[in-house]
Formats: sequence, C-alpha cells, structure tokens
Amino acid sequence: MQSKGFIKLIAVLLGLACVYQLSFTFKTRGVEKKAAAYAAQFPLDQQAEAEQHYLDSVQNLSVYNLGFRKFTYKECKEKELNLGLDLKGGMNVMLEVQVEDVIKALAGDSQNDPAFVQAIAEATEAMKQGTSSDYIGDFVKAYSRLSNGRSIAEIFVSPDRKDITLESSDGDVEKILKKETEAAINASFNVLRSRIDHFGVTQPNIMRLPNSHRILVELPGVKEPQRVRDLLQGTASLEFWTTYDANEVLPALVAADKLIKTELEQAPVVTEPETVSAEAEAAAETAAAGDLIAEVGAADSTATAQVEGDELRYDRTQNPLFAVLNPRFAGGAAIGAAYKADMAAVNEYLAQPAVRELFPADILFKWGVKGDDKIDGRFYLYAIRVSTPDGKAPLDGSVVTEATEQYAQRGATAEVSMTMNAEGTSEWSRMTGENIGKCIAIVLDGYVYSAPRVNSKIDKGQSQITGDFTIQEAKDLANVLNSGKVPAPAKIIQDTVVGPSLGQESINAGMMSFVIAFILVLLYMGLFYKTAGWMSDIALLTNVFLLMGVLVSFGAVLTLPGIAGIVLTMGMAVDANVIIYERIKEELRGGKGLSLAIKDGFSKAYSAIIDGNLTTIITGIVLFIFGNGPVQGFATTLIIGIITSFFSAIFITRLLIEWIVGKWGHISFSRKWSENFLNNTHVDFIAKRKVAYYISAALIVLSCVSFFARGLNLGAEFTGGRAYVIRFDQPVSAEEVRQNIEQAFSQFADADASSISSEVKQYGKENQMRIVTQYRYDDTSDEATAEVEKIIYDALKPLYSYDITFEQFRNTQTDANGILTADKIGPSIAKDMTWNAIYSVLFSLIAIGLYITFRFKRWQWASGATAALAFNALFIIGIFSMFYGLLPFNLEVNQAFIAAILTIIGYAINDTVVVFDRIREFLGLYPKRNLKENVNNAINSTLSRTINTSGTTLVTLLAIFFFGGETIRGFIFALIIGVVVGTAATIFLATPIAYDLMAKRAKVDGEK
Repeated sequence: MQSKGFIKLIAVLLGLACVYQLSFTFKTRGVEKKAAAYAAQFPLDQQAEAEQHYLDSVQNLSVYNLGFRKFTYKECKEKELNLGLDLKGGMNVMLEVQVEDVIKALAGDSQNDPAFVQAIAEATEAMKQGTSSDYIGDFVKAYSRLSNGRSIAEIFVSPDRKDITLESSDGDVEKILKKETEAAINASFNVLRSRIDHFGVTQPNIMRLPNSHRILVELPGVKEPQRVRDLLQGTASLEFWTTYDANEVLPALVAADKLIKTELEQAPVVTEPETVSAEAEAAAETAAAGDLIAEVGAADSTATAQVEGDELRYDRTQNPLFAVLNPRFAGGAAIGAAYKADMAAVNEYLAQPAVRELFPADILFKWGVKGDDKIDGRFYLYAIRVSTPDGKAPLDGSVVTEATEQYAQRGATAEVSMTMNAEGTSEWSRMTGENIGKCIAIVLDGYVYSAPRVNSKIDKGQSQITGDFTIQEAKDLANVLNSGKVPAPAKIIQDTVVGPSLGQESINAGMMSFVIAFILVLLYMGLFYKTAGWMSDIALLTNVFLLMGVLVSFGAVLTLPGIAGIVLTMGMAVDANVIIYERIKEELRGGKGLSLAIKDGFSKAYSAIIDGNLTTIITGIVLFIFGNGPVQGFATTLIIGIITSFFSAIFITRLLIEWIVGKWGHISFSRKWSENFLNNTHVDFIAKRKVAYYISAALIVLSCVSFFARGLNLGAEFTGGRAYVIRFDQPVSAEEVRQNIEQAFSQFADADASSISSEVKQYGKENQMRIVTQYRYDDTSDEATAEVEKIIYDALKPLYSYDITFEQFRNTQTDANGILTADKIGPSIAKDMTWNAIYSVLFSLIAIGLYITFRFKRWQWASGATAALAFNALFIIGIFSMFYGLLPFNLEVNQAFIAAILTIIGYAINDTVVVFDRIREFLGLYPKRNLKENVNNAINSTLSRTINTSGTTLVTLLAIFFFGGETIRGFIFALIIGVVVGTAATIFLATPIAYDLMAKRAKVDGEK
C-alpha cells in the first residue's frame, strides 16, 4: 500500500481528535458525580434541587485544564456527547404558529367580516385535512371568491400600515401577509428560545423546521411537562418600563444587607452539610480542579471579606445579600449581578417583608434574560419603576410596528431601529422626555433584554437603540421587539414525554445489547478468519472509537435507535472485511503469492465495497431528510458509521495485515474447517428462478390479502391520537386494562365507537401496558390532554395496590409507576408523517435504481435490484400485517418501522451489488461463456461472502432483539426479517430478473 506514512499520520490525528472530543464527556460525568455525592448529604426530597444548585454554581468555573486552554463546566457540557430523550428522559414538543391568529390580528376590527370568517374557516379546514400547505394563498383565493371579487386590501388597510393601501392588489397583500407570518414565526422562535433558557434544562435543542410554520423543541430531563406546555404556549408579553438608577437604590440595598445579617445572627443555628464556597475555591484554584466543591446556599461559610484580583468578594456572614448579589457590577438600571446558582437566594432575601419596606413602594426587581460573559456569566438585576396607577407597564409591544437590525453609522457595532404607531409615539414621547439620562427597560416575559439610556426626547416614533451589540445580538433584540407586534402564540400539535426511569432502563438495555453484539461479532470474525479475523476486530474497535468521536464533534444526539444504528454498523463494518478476505482467499487458491494476493484482493474488492456503502448512505440521507427525532439519530449514526467503517476496513485493516506479513512473513485467512466453506458449490440458481418467482408471487399475494383483510397496526404517528406507556406496581392483564379503559371512555357523550375502542398491549414486562386512544384526537389542546389522562387515571387506579394520586400517575419523577411515556400527535402531523413515509421509500428505491443504472451502465441491473428491494419491503409490511397481535411484542407501523424498511433497502442492496459486480467481472473475463453460466458462477463464487456478511449482521440484530429492550424490539424484528429475505431475494430474484431482461435484450439484438 502506497503512502503508508500518510495513512498512519491521518489515523493518529483522527484518534487524537476523537480522544479530545470524548474527554469532555468524561470530565462532565466526573463533575456530575461530585454533584450527586454532594446532594446525597441532603434529605431525599431536597437532593435533586441541591444537585442542580451545585451544577449551577460551578457552571462558569474552570473544571478542565488542558494546559493550553481551560474549560468551564458550561463549555465542557456544550462539547459532551448528547443523549436523546429516550435515553435521558425528557420532552419533545412540536409547536406550530397559528397563521389564523396572525391574519386575524392584522385584520383588526375587520375580522368579523362574513367573507373573512368563511375564508379563514375554509383555509383552516384545508390545512387540517392536509390537502394544502399554503394557508395564506388558500385564504386569499377563498376571500376573493366569497366576497365576489372584492379587494382583500380593504380588510387590512390601516393608518399604521404604509405597505397596504386601497390600491394594493391581492397578490401584493398576499406577499405582505406571508412576510408578516414569517416575522411572527421568527419572533415566536426567539421567545421560545428565551423561555427555554430559563427552564434549567441542560443541552436543550430548538430548531425551526424548514418550509413550515413549525418549531421543534427538545428538552432533556424536564421534570414538569405540564409547566413546560403552559410556558411554551403563552402569548409573549413585551413591555417598556421606566427604571431607577442604581445610585438611587444602593442605599436601600446596603440597609437590606445589614438587616438580613441581623436576622441571620438572631436565627437559630441549623446544622447543614459542610460545604466550601465556589467563589472561595475559585480563588484558591490550583491544578487540582477536579477537587472543586461548590457552595450551595449555605449561610455558615467562614470565608472573610477579601479582594481577589480586581474583584471585591463579600463574606456571607458579614454581608449575606452582597455575597450573592454583588453591587460592584451596579450601573445604569442594574443594581448588581449574581451567579445563576444564587438568584433564588437573592429573590428570597428581597421578598422578605422587612426588607421590602426598605425600598420604594413602586419598585420591582427583574433579572436580565441571560448571563453576561464579561462578568463571568453573572445575571444583572434591574430596578424597575412602576409609574402607572394600575401597576402595568406604560407601553406594551402592541405599539411596535417594525423593528430591524442595522449597522451603526460609526464603528463596527450594530443597532436596532424601532418604529411605533400613533398611540405608541405619543406615550413614547412622554416617557423619553421625562426620563432623559435614565434607562428604559425592554422586558419580555418578565426578563430584561435591554435597558438603553435615553439621550433625548423621541417624539416622532422612530428610535435607535444603540449599545455594544453584535449584528446577531441586534437581530435578537429586533425579534424581541417584533414579538409584541402580532399576538400569535405557538400551539403544541405534538409532544412526547419520556420518564427518567424508562430512559435509564433504555440506557441499560442499549448498553447490554451493544456489549453482547460487539463480543459476538469479534468472536465470529476471529473464529472464522483466524489471524486476519482478529486484525479486523482491532479495526472494528478503532471504528467504534472513531464513530463516537465523530458523533461528539458534530454535536449529534445519541438515541436508542442510534445505539441500534451503531450496533448495526458493526455488523456492516465487517462486511467490507469479509469481501476483502474472500477475495484474498480466491487469489491464493489461484496460485498467487501472499503479498500479491493481498494487494489484488484489496484492489478487486474496492468497487463492491464503495458501491455497497454509497447505496446505504443514499438511504441514510433519505431517512435523515424525511425522518424526525430518534429516526434522524439513527440515520446520523448509520451514515457516520458507514464512513468510519470504510476507513477502518480499507486502511486500518490493511496496515495491520501488512505489518503482520512484514514481521512474521505469513498470515492466516481461515481455519481448516472454514477454509473451503461454500467454495465448491455448483448450484444452478438460474434454472430454479421460476420456482422462486412463483413463491415470491404467492408471498406477495398473501401479504396483500392480509393487508386488505386485517390492515396494519398503525401507530399514533400515522393515525393521530395519544399513546401512553403505563407502569403498574403489580402484574396486570391487557384484557382487564382494555375493559376498564373502554368502559371509562364510553361514559362520555362525545365519544364515538372509534374513540371508545382503545388499543392495549403488554409493553415489555407484565406490569407495563401501552395504551393508544383516538378520543378527542383532533383536539391537541392541553385541556383535552388533561381530560384524557384523567379518564385513564380513573379507569386504571383500581389496578394499583396503593392509593396513587393523579399527580403521581402523570409524573414519574415522584413515583416510579404511572405514565412512563406519552405521545400526542395531531391529525395534520399524522398526515404529514404518512406522506413523508411514502415519499421516503419511493425516493430511496428510485435513487438506488438510478445509481445502479449509472454504475453498471445497464437498466436491466437496476430493474432486477429495484424489484427485489420492493419485494423485500412489501413482504416485511405483509409480515407486520399478518402477525400483529399474535406475537408477544409490538408490531406497530410507526416512524421506526419506516426507518427499518429504508435501512433494509440500503443493506440488502449490498448483497446485490457484490453479486452484480462479480457478474460484470466474469462477463469481461469469460466473454465466450454463455450468460447463464457466468451468472451462476458469479452467484456461487460470492455465496460464502453472502452467508458470512448476513450471519454477522444477524448476530448483532439478534443480540439487540433479545437484550435491547421493548422500545425497539419491533424495529429490530423488521430488520431481522429484512436481512434474511433480502439475502434470499438477491440470489433468487434480483439476479434472475436481471438475467431474464439481459437474455431477452440479447435475443432481440441477435434477431436484429
């Protein structure tokens, strides 16, 4: 192999990069273990809060020193391996900005126009039924028809709007409405991101879904799902407040500090766990950063007041308030700053009645929206002045007509331009005129985003907000100002809740299956291919290491299907080694020397390996585009795993083999019993093709009959509805649960036959059941969800041996039993998922067919391969139709099932490509042999490889099936069926169909 030195260098650099990336995960785990150890000193009901408090206190402290760079816990957390909700527990929420609300708000009083009301209803119904995705376009057309051609501009014309006049065409108005809707979605996105930052959730994820009005939010580890729903769906509250200057408030703050000290001295001493101040430790920080212990609200620290660097630190016994709210950072409207871990203590101090009396009656305290990196991540506390009799803000966001970011006229900073309507201009003129030299706070949802100082009276409604903004910060502030312009709250249309106990069980099951599958693959290769097999095992270990490192570096999320993807990748990784080894063995049997056989074996295997990997990557890309959540996690690990396995098999394995040969002069590629495994077969597969056709046709007919007679067990993703996994404290029967559930739902007048009938199945252990209900499935409101859960609770409460409360039933944070997972999917999402599933399978088949045509230069090859893949997919669907409800595990057709179909399409083509590649080679080497002989010889010569690769993949899949947990058992079952059927379809369908088409073409060409 040429460029060995370069390959070694690349391998070493990749290894170091992976070590670097993975080291952050180990470091954060170490800090979190110390947090858990610290929390263990507290009473059980306080441990979760104490642990989180500890982590907050060390967030901005250095915990990892690499010599050339120090990293804070927060920075390490951002670089660690992200775990998905199914492994960590938490909440996945899909929100949709209601375009209907945006249009109604823009229409103002005109929204009561009968044609307007009917047009809105028609556009809403079209979206609900999934027959259209252009809400505004449908609305404009419907209004024009219902109003007999009246201009829609009449509805939206307003003195405050300059972009819509009575002369505006319907097309112009439609463009403006779409622009306003886009602005509303961006504003909602910004509001949601801000709210999520205050949940105290680590590694939250929020993304705007392209070409839609939807926003996806993932919140690992949330403990109060209902609170999350309420906060995410609330209308944004944008307000403008006058403020106090810090020097007006500081005297009262000093008095408050003294008063709190006096009260603490008089209070009885309470013995608490011994702690060390985070600040004191930061001062005494040495290379042993791992010994970091943070103070968490203790009031008995013995540290003395001191100046460390240029920063004044206060002793908690002498200055209890200033120790947590540092007044050194006061300025403008900010009266001090505090670490996130100390914000609760500050709130508690300032809320004491005696302390409150020291401050003016019209003062409010509000925190800044985020920590300032310039002051070590502390949060500013602002002094707000209440200047209205009703206690409300003088101005709210409804007066803002437009806010845009722009670069300042001087310097490289950015600023925000804000325009108000007539009502706002008048009040803004009064506010700014009375507060020249003071600050006005811009507050959203109770948090201060900015508090610019007023330089002069602004009486024209046009303002420039300046500061040391980057263009991104200015854009964020502009979005905040725009958020109050149109009241368009985002509504939840899908949410999934995974309890923490189920998440931990998934981790345990996933790791167990991973370890067992890994060991089985290592043993399989070592036992079958002897020394060369053990070398491939080393390459496989390298592959897993590289895969994990790349996942971390890309910020990918590891899910339970992702673990399955890694395990499946291991089975597919040895596929390349098997192809290479079988090639080398053929070269050795042909009389070539060892070195030449190794060189030619690798060279001749490249095309089949590359083709097989690329076709699997194609399906992985389709899966990533059309899938969501865990399915995307599976696609990510599959694609990355294929790339790393290619590098390991081609380069690492070859380096190891050539090193063995160079050192000892020989290497074994088989054992005596495996040396001639399936080498001398002479099966006439082509002669048996008609039997295979008949059997395949019969299986497809049987599948179709079952499909039309029994249908499919469609998951909530495709039907809409609510699905729950519920754990009991004792074994229960599915029939008993079903009877209780159906009896409970039948008592409601609005429950029809379809919603009364619920699907109930055992889910893993005998004390776990999965319940799917269609009751009020088209109502995704929180009220409907609460009603459904209350009905289920009332129905199932008698099946518990103790008096479980409704709150315990809904929240497994406080009780291990109850609802483990909850899925809510609205009808519009269900339709979208259904079409995405259909498109993804079709696009995969078309893409692979085009690739095969391109690579093999004949459409006959692509036809045979695509037909076999389609048969495989249809047969798996038939199996799921025939056996759901009969097998002791869930055979639900959901997103994971579609992922399995696509994975099988990508995997099965590997076998087909290898056989086709060998046929193409034989046609070139033996042009005088007839086509049938070349095809049969090609199938027989690759039989050993086909059985071995399928065998290693099946070994890994069986390990996951038995040990990977109930969550993915149906998914893995589909893969197992697909691997077995796909292997047979390559031999008995894909190749014979391609043969028949080529023979027919040859016959036609001969007649010409």
